[in-house]
Amino acid sequence: MISGVSIYDARVTSTTEPQNRAPAKRGKTVAILAVLVVVLAYIVTLFGYWWLSGSAKELEASGEGNGSETTVLITLQSLRTVDYKVDAKVLVIPADSLVDEKLDVLKEDIAVRLHPWNSLGDLKYPAGAAPAEVTTTIDVDGDVNTWPFDRYETQGISADILVGEGDERKIVPAKVQIAGALQGWDLSSEQVAPSPNAKGDGDATQVTFSRALGPLAFDLGIVVVLLTLPSIAIFTSILVITRRKQFQMPFATWYAAMLFAIVPLRNILPGAPPPGAWIDMALVLWVIVALVAAMVMVVISWFKQVD
Repeated sequence: MISGVSIYDARVTSTTEPQNRAPAKRGKTVAILAVLVVVLAYIVTLFGYWWLSGSAKELEASGEGNGSETTVLITLQSLRTVDYKVDAKVLVIPADSLVDEKLDVLKEDIAVRLHPWNSLGDLKYPAGAAPAEVTTTIDVDGDVNTWPFDRYETQGISADILVGEGDERKIVPAKVQIAGALQGWDLSSEQVAPSPNAKGDGDATQVTFSRALGPLAFDLGIVVVLLTLPSIAIFTSILVITRRKQFQMPFATWYAAMLFAIVPLRNILPGAPPPGAWIDMALVLWVIVALVAAMVMVVISWFKQVD
């Protein structure tokens, strides 16, 4: 015995201290690894979304021409899927023969008649002024209820240029160019037969809109969240109603909070479809039903277990 401490006690103390330090060290290592995994997943997710968003396709004009013919430049601005319309700006780049070289203004009145017909009718550019962009809308065909796999197409877009006034007006050839970049959409175009109402020669341009991969990946993430919420709620409520876990009053408020989070989550989906689309019947409705069922089981548990 040394200073009132036996050799046995000293040995027990010396062997216990390393054993106590080992679990603490192991827990610290696990915590560091968990943080690194979360940070790595966050970085990979951001990079993946950036890469997918950067793959979105846009349309570019081939150039303004050499001045030998009039060009109609249509710049696509935004797509309104619910209204089946695309907003666009129309600019006339007149041939050199229609422009006053000294003042750089139109010599004669010019009107652009787009095909298919648009809500503004003929887009007019008066003589004595430089052509300015005019905003109009173009109809598209598609089905918004098939979100997020919806696609939209314009009819063949062409244009007639009417030069002059009254009965003296004449139609001159015009080249149509379409440009634009819409956030979240892939744009493509192809040459098709012109509208039967078109007077000019040449083909028309049909534009197709399809959702880019970036927003689709975001949609998938929100869908996973929507599926996770009721899964957790049903799992915990089953444990409580079968008395494998003790009832806690915060369960009820937790389920209510998840229930009220469903609609905001649904509405932040890129290009969220109108109410009643297929995703509401196939996913959102059943998520709400599952959460309500979990709340009912918790209320039953409360009624049976709490005096």
